[in-house]
Amino acid sequence: MNANESRSTGRAPMILAVIVIATIGIGLTRRQWMPLIQPEPAVEHPDGGHAHDDRAHAHDHGPPQHEGHDDASAIELSAAAWKNVGLRTRLVLPQSFVRTITVPAIVTERPGRSQVQLTAPFTGIVTHIYMIEGEVVQPGERLFTLRLTHEDLVTAQRTFLQSAQELDVIQNEIKRLSAVGEGVIAGRRVVEQDYERLKIEAMIHAQRQGLLLHGLNDDQIDEIVKTRTLLQSLTVTAPPFEDDGDHEAADHVFHVQRVDVQRGQHVSAGDTLGVLADHCLLYVEGQAFEDDAERLMQAAREGWKIAVSQVASGQRHPEAQKLQVFYVADHVDPNSRALKFYMNLPNNLVRDEQRDSHRFVAWKYRPGQRMEVKIPTAAPLENQIVLPIEAVAEDGAESFVFQQNGDHFDRVAVHLVYRDRDTAVIENDGKLSGTTLAMSGAYQMNLALKNRTGGGVDPHAGHTH
Repeated sequence: MNANESRSTGRAPMILAVIVIATIGIGLTRRQWMPLIQPEPAVEHPDGGHAHDDRAHAHDHGPPQHEGHDDASAIELSAAAWKNVGLRTRLVLPQSFVRTITVPAIVTERPGRSQVQLTAPFTGIVTHIYMIEGEVVQPGERLFTLRLTHEDLVTAQRTFLQSAQELDVIQNEIKRLSAVGEGVIAGRRVVEQDYERLKIEAMIHAQRQGLLLHGLNDDQIDEIVKTRTLLQSLTVTAPPFEDDGDHEAADHVFHVQRVDVQRGQHVSAGDTLGVLADHCLLYVEGQAFEDDAERLMQAAREGWKIAVSQVASGQRHPEAQKLQVFYVADHVDPNSRALKFYMNLPNNLVRDEQRDSHRFVAWKYRPGQRMEVKIPTAAPLENQIVLPIEAVAEDGAESFVFQQNGDHFDRVAVHLVYRDRDTAVIENDGKLSGTTLAMSGAYQMNLALKNRTGGGVDPHAGHTH
């Protein structure tokens, strides 16, 4: 064997060993290099198209990437998802926020102002009822007719009518004597009759005043004199509106709140026939605690505007009015230990329709409705981001809001300064001011992000009961 053959025989085992080692290495690393040389299989989309490699075509159909964007903290919602979570967005700007406590309240009528009680002016029998319960009536409109059976009134009318007729007789006698001519007897008789006329006129004046006190008006009394018949029936009409000066430009409307009599019923003078109500202005009666008295008095003294919201089915109505404290009660209720306070509540019609000859209305606020009043308790927090509580998602020690960016929302960590059942106050670090945030659905969007990334889900995280 020569030298060349010896070298060739020595290298063969080495080459074989290198090939074996390389083959084993390729097999061990196939999971890393195989996806690089295999084509990505096409996946059918529901719309019939094909999905492409996300690494090569990320955000081809969305807005361009912005600085600080992180796919793990961004979410895009479909149109159906927007509707499902009731998503609302709004441009946010810094504002002041006043911490408050919530106290219960109720809508009430204003004593002596909201209701008008209709009473029978005389004893009699109800012969006609012109209105029905719930309908609108105008001042001067007839409501009831009574057939008078009041003995005193009948006697007073009879005496008045008798005096009126006596006056007619005396006036006729004076005319007759004046026509006879001058003479001693005629002149003396004229003087006597003239003196008698003055006495009867004085008596008629007194009797007329008595009829006015009984409840008759001047027109009715004049009708007795004109027709020489007694007033047999009386019509009760709606009174005029009383402007108490508590509010301006109020649409006064009388509606029949209650009818207390029936046709043919005998009523005595002073009995209630029915009740009219004018609910153009009501009270909100709040119930604060003794500890809140000082703050409440300060609010009344300085004319602070206090938020008042309607409560329906256990949930606070989203609309809130800003009202001033009208007055605070001068005592604490001995049973509930509550200090009552009152605010004027302007009202407006939400229904006004005509049915046949009857008009019916409905007011926005009604006595008995539950309300909530927020009483200020501390100095205002200035230059803060104030959001509804549904705009913030809480996850452990973190709090997040969702900032709109094109067709998706970015989750942004924030510092929650204060929160109550309805409101969240976010520290203004300058990053959120002037941007558009989701005003609702933060909990659902945060939950969707956690599900997408495979994180554990706490079903109560960021959810307020």
